[in-house]
Amino acid sequence: MLNQVRQKQNMLPLISYILAERASGEQSMIFDRPPATPEPLRAEVQRHYRIDEDACVNGLLEQLELPADQKERIDAHARDLVKAVRAGRVGKGGIDAFMLEYELSSEEGIVLMCLAEALLRIPDTETADRLIRDKIGSADWEEHLGHSSSMFVNASTWGLMLTGRVVKYGVNKEHNLRSVLGRLVARSGEPFIRQAVRQAMNIMGRQFVLGRDIDEGLRRARSMERMGYRYSYDMLGEGARTEADAQRYFDSYANAIRTIGTQVGERGVLDAPGISVKLTALHPRFEFAQAERVHAELLPRVRELALMAKERNMGFNIDAEEAERLEPTLDVMEALAHDPELSGWDGLGLAIQAYQKRTLPVIDWLADVARQARRRFMIRLVKGAYWDTEVKLAQEKGLDDYPVFTRKANTDVSYLACARRLLANRDVFYPQFATHNAHTVAVVHDFAGDREGYEFQRLHGMGEALYEQVVGREKLDVPVRIYAPVGSHEDLLPYLVRRLLENGANSSFVNRLVDDRAPIDEIVADPIERVRARPSKRHPRIPLPRRPARRRPAQLARRRPVRRERADPPRS
Repeated sequence: MLNQVRQKQNMLPLISYILAERASGEQSMIFDRPPATPEPLRAEVQRHYRIDEDACVNGLLEQLELPADQKERIDAHARDLVKAVRAGRVGKGGIDAFMLEYELSSEEGIVLMCLAEALLRIPDTETADRLIRDKIGSADWEEHLGHSSSMFVNASTWGLMLTGRVVKYGVNKEHNLRSVLGRLVARSGEPFIRQAVRQAMNIMGRQFVLGRDIDEGLRRARSMERMGYRYSYDMLGEGARTEADAQRYFDSYANAIRTIGTQVGERGVLDAPGISVKLTALHPRFEFAQAERVHAELLPRVRELALMAKERNMGFNIDAEEAERLEPTLDVMEALAHDPELSGWDGLGLAIQAYQKRTLPVIDWLADVARQARRRFMIRLVKGAYWDTEVKLAQEKGLDDYPVFTRKANTDVSYLACARRLLANRDVFYPQFATHNAHTVAVVHDFAGDREGYEFQRLHGMGEALYEQVVGREKLDVPVRIYAPVGSHEDLLPYLVRRLLENGANSSFVNRLVDDRAPIDEIVADPIERVRARPSKRHPRIPLPRRPARRRPAQLARRRPVRRERADPPRS
């Protein structure tokens, strides 16, 4: 039976790509066999790949016509959440407070990221010393000292301030704590500086990463589990480049599943901890042009891990990645869904990204697959973490449009429309709503109508204050799962940068939620009404990624380089 499924799926990743590219006006690609016609729901997914943004958003808005009393109820709930978060956040904060203090637009925020990147990769101390002298000496860390009630922020500030003072050799003559520490570090020299800065990085790493390995992660998770939280573990790593990398990641996933399985006990698949896997980590060529290799080599690996998770009655979630990998990911998902050895297990899951224009049709397709396979999927709805990459890739290729929305508010609208569709299909979905936005929490809770058959999710180290208002019988009494990365600090950096890029700016919801200076009216503003009021849904400062004109080689050789300005991110 499995061989039949494999034969059926063998050409699907290839077919999907050809059809999507033809629909977008790309040049035809030559293969030895003509593509088959996809079934209607899959064709609709392909049609929405880079659909016109105004048409797509207007279609989403039609799904979100809400009566006035429901809007008022959602607004009141969102306001109550924000007020409760602000009232209860004193002395907490964690990485939320740190990003409020050091936004990426500040000089200190930029230096911090540069230093983190370099020190985790520089093998020799001499080069590290030179980098510290060059970069950190110009940052005025002292300005941030004492501005936050969070111990985490102040501890990190001390470490960064000390290195700045020593590099600048500016010892204050006053007899106070700062001058004493400054002279102490000055006597210790640059090796101490490296140690101090690495310690600051370790503090940040511990805040973002639950443990250096799965055993440490499970130990640290116990206190939160006693409070009612669930966990989904993610083994840090950004993708295999070689077959050896893929085997190493496979072994890491397999070991994690075995270890997590010992903690499941009598808990069902929904209550038990689960694991998230990246398909790019399990094969170095997870791409359409290698469809046959991917099918022959990747699918058996994913299936083996899924069988291990089924045996231990735990969740197994396939992570979302770049837009061009979505359709091959759906092919893997369909093959696993129809695998008879995985039947009777509702732990198979998939993450989907609301910032992609085709996410709503993807939900409809997944519902159809689930009904055909007589199973229930765990579907994690996220907003998306690769926006900059998707925009730049589309521009480099000169495509006719983007696969993602150009406005943040459009993504918010898409998220709410997708949430409503998921909740309407709880017979075949167990929806998992990953968000740190109080208004989104209020909308999802209202759409659900009860507390059954869904959960919220947050990132480890972020959103604690918000979800303290959700977990527990005296609160909303809705389950919350923590997405918890596990791995060494060397593997942390790409994940760390992605999280800070998402939430480091002053305009991010994470920052505005805990910032008393941000008006509550702005924080709980309804994105549906905001988007509906705009005559054009596309961001005016992000032009379409036009295809460059064809030139003969002689013309191309004479062409002078042209400087292009970067488009601003779609902040709304």
